[in-house]
Amino acid sequence: MTDPSMTGPAIDLAGTTPAGTDQRKAGGVTYNAVDSSYFERRGLKRYAGVWSLWALGVGAVISGHFSGWNLGLSVGGFGGMMIATLLIMTMYLGLCFCIAEMSPALPHTGGAYSFSRTAMGPWGGFVTGLAENMEFILTPAVIVFFIGSYLGSIFGTGPGFQPVWWVGAYLVFVGLNLVGVELSFRLSLVVTLLALGVLAVFWISAAPHFEFSRWALNVGLDAAGQPVELAEGGGAFLPFGLGGALAAMPFAVWLFLAIEQLPLAAEEAVDPKRDMPRGLILGICTLILSAFLVLFLNSGIPNGAFALGKSGEPLLDGFKAIYGDSIARILALVAVVGLIASFHTIIFAYGRQIYSLSRAGYFPSWLSVTHGTRKTPHVALVAGGLAGLAVLIIVWVVAGAERGAAFIGGTLLNMAVFGAMISYIMQATAFIRLRRKLPHIQRPYLSPLGIPGAVATIVIAAVTIYFQLLDPVYRAGVIGAAIWYLAGLSYFALVGRHKLILSPEEEFALSGGQAGHPG
Repeated sequence: MTDPSMTGPAIDLAGTTPAGTDQRKAGGVTYNAVDSSYFERRGLKRYAGVWSLWALGVGAVISGHFSGWNLGLSVGGFGGMMIATLLIMTMYLGLCFCIAEMSPALPHTGGAYSFSRTAMGPWGGFVTGLAENMEFILTPAVIVFFIGSYLGSIFGTGPGFQPVWWVGAYLVFVGLNLVGVELSFRLSLVVTLLALGVLAVFWISAAPHFEFSRWALNVGLDAAGQPVELAEGGGAFLPFGLGGALAAMPFAVWLFLAIEQLPLAAEEAVDPKRDMPRGLILGICTLILSAFLVLFLNSGIPNGAFALGKSGEPLLDGFKAIYGDSIARILALVAVVGLIASFHTIIFAYGRQIYSLSRAGYFPSWLSVTHGTRKTPHVALVAGGLAGLAVLIIVWVVAGAERGAAFIGGTLLNMAVFGAMISYIMQATAFIRLRRKLPHIQRPYLSPLGIPGAVATIVIAAVTIYFQLLDPVYRAGVIGAAIWYLAGLSYFALVGRHKLILSPEEEFALSGGQAGHPG
C-alpha cells in the first residue's frame, strides 16, 4: 500500500549529518521524500495538562497493585519482596528522572524510540521501539485476559465464553480511544482516580486487622528447604535469604511497569517542556506510596504472605478476609476497576507508539494516518488491538483453555516484562550518550540523579533479566521475545530501513537538535 503523499526520489541520507559527515557504514538507511500532505494526514491535537499526564502514567501501572506483584512473596517472603521492591523502585526512579530530562528536550511522540534514535542511530532507535512495542501490545492482551476471568466469575460464564469478553473489552476501549484525545485523557483521569479510591478503601479497611509478625512473617522453610506456612507467624524476615530477594525482582516490576509511556503523549501535551517532568515525578511518587502500602497492608492481614504468594487476586482476597465471602461478586467488580484503568491507558500508549514508528517509516507508513476530524491515530489503535487480540485467540485455540490460560498469564506476561527491561537499558544508555553527544541542546529539566542514576537503572534491569532467565516460565517468555525481535528486525533489515521518512524525531536526530521541534 503506497501513501500518495510520498513523492519524488528517495533521499540517501544514511545518517548523514548537516555537516556532511557520511555515516552510511553505521546506518545504511534511506529516507524517502514526502510532500506537506503527508504530515497533514498525521496530525495530533494538544490537550493534556500535568494531571492528565499523571493519570496516564499512574493508570497504566495501577493494575499491578491489584495483582501480579504478590507472586514475589512465594520466592522471597515478605522481607525478600520488600528488598526487591526497593531495588526496583530505585531502577524506576533512575529511569523516570532520565525520561523527565529527555522528554522535554526531545518532545516527540516517539518517546523511547526517539531518545535512542537520537543517541544511537536508526538501528538503536528501532531496537528500542521494538522492545516497547512488544511490551505495549502484549500487556493489554494479558490485562484483558484477567478482565475476562473476573467478569466470567461475576456473571457465571464458562471458559468458552472468555473470547467474547476479550473482543467486547477491546471494542469498547479502542472505541473510546478513537473518539478523541479529550475523552481518552478524561477517562484516564476518572478510572485512575477510581482505582486509587478502591486501594484507599482497602488500606483504611485493612489497618485495624494489620498484624505484621503474625501474617507478613508466616513463611518458613521445612527440612527439605521447601516453603511452609507458620501457623503463628514470627518467621524470618528473609526466609529465602538474599537470593530470594533477587528472585522476587521480576515480580516487583509489576508495581511500576508502564509509567515510562508518558513521553508518548508529548505531542498531545499542551506544554510538554513544563508538564512532562511534573507528570512523571508526581506519577512515580504516587506509585511508590501505593506500592509500599499495598505490600505492607495486604501481606499483614489474614491469610498472610504465604497464601498471598499463590493468589491470583490478592486484593480481592484481602477484601474477603476483611468483609467475608458474602459480597464476593461486588468485590470482584471493584477489583476490575484497576484492570480497566491500565487496559485503557496502555491502549492509548500502543496507539501512539505504533503511530510514531510508522510516521517515521520503521513500520508501514499507512499505520500512522490519523482521523481527519478527531486527530486520533485510529489505524494504529485498531491494528494494535487486532494484534493483541489475535495473539490471545491463537494461544487459546492452539493450546486449549486450561493450557492457554497458563501461557497467557505466564509466558506473555513475561515477554512484556522482558521487552520493558530491554527498553529501560536502551533508554538509560541513550540518556548517558545524549549528555555527552548533545550537551548543547536545551534541557528544561535536569535529572538530579544524573549519569549515576542511569547506570543504576541499567544494572538493576540487567539483573532482573538474569533472574527472569533462571525461571523456566520466564525463559519461555524470552524465547517468545526472541521470535518477536527476529520478525521485527528482519522486516527492518529487508524493507523498513529503505523507507524512512524525515519525521520530527528523525530531523532532530540528523540535525543534532537544531531542527525537528514539533509545533
